Amino acid sequence: MSADVVRGRARGKRATIRRLSRHWWFHLATSAVLLVALYPVLWMVLTSFKPTNEIIQSTNLLPRTWTFDNFSTGWVAYGAETFGTYFANSALVATLCVIGNLITCTLTAYAFSRLSFPGRTVLFAVVIGILFLPKEVLLIPQYSLFHLLGWTDSVVPLVLPHFLALDAFFVFLSVQFLRGLPRELDEAAVLDGCGPIRRFWHVTLPLVRPALATTAIFTFIWAWNDYMPQLMYLNSPDNYTLPIGLRMFLDATAGSDLGAMSAMSLLSLLPLFAMFVIFQRQLIEGVTMTGFK
Repeated sequence: MSADVVRGRARGKRATIRRLSRHWWFHLATSAVLLVALYPVLWMVLTSFKPTNEIIQSTNLLPRTWTFDNFSTGWVAYGAETFGTYFANSALVATLCVIGNLITCTLTAYAFSRLSFPGRTVLFAVVIGILFLPKEVLLIPQYSLFHLLGWTDSVVPLVLPHFLALDAFFVFLSVQFLRGLPRELDEAAVLDGCGPIRRFWHVTLPLVRPALATTAIFTFIWAWNDYMPQLMYLNSPDNYTLPIGLRMFLDATAGSDLGAMSAMSLLSLLPLFAMFVIFQRQLIEGVTMTGFK
């Protein structure tokens, strides 16, 4: 074997070792960042199995005394309603919000991206401008309107805006996705005699499934975790959702049941975790294809 071949193999081995070393450090750094990001979740999971006095007195991550009483105590909560009622209310609100956004945001995006009508550019600029408005700016005017209509203490104020395409983010998301579809498909459908509705139903809708999946998943997560509007509009315990139910564990005068709150917080995260696991592929595909970063 010649000396050049030996030196070439040696250089190849050194290059492989350097490459593996770089990858090893990269995976180590990624694991460290992931551990820091997941530490609050891990703390909540382990805290769910601690007695409340141990949570207050000890800073240990692992429980010294394991208990499952937090789940039974937290499920009963503090009012006449159990956490099953709060779960059902949150599921109802989140489901209706998903349905509303899927229908109205998709139709609005189709109109902006595929139809020509007077003022389309101005209206789309207004939609984009809504993205820059903080959500808190609209809370008081919306509350005044819904209070005047007598719709407070119900799910209507939480759901109705989603049926009016007021989630500008999802309108913009769908518009960006539709702009990436070839217009030749619409032109061919026009030649076949399809009107705007038939083009949307038979041509566009089957192609926007990734955008629909992204809209549905993000809408469900945001509606499930939403707190401030639900706190403003819901007054009766039988209408409370999970965020309001969790807030009941924090009492500034009589003390806070941190163990029960952690247990119910863990249960409230399970539907979101299951949804992410089931629809992870559709979510990644939708985010990638729409160019959303």
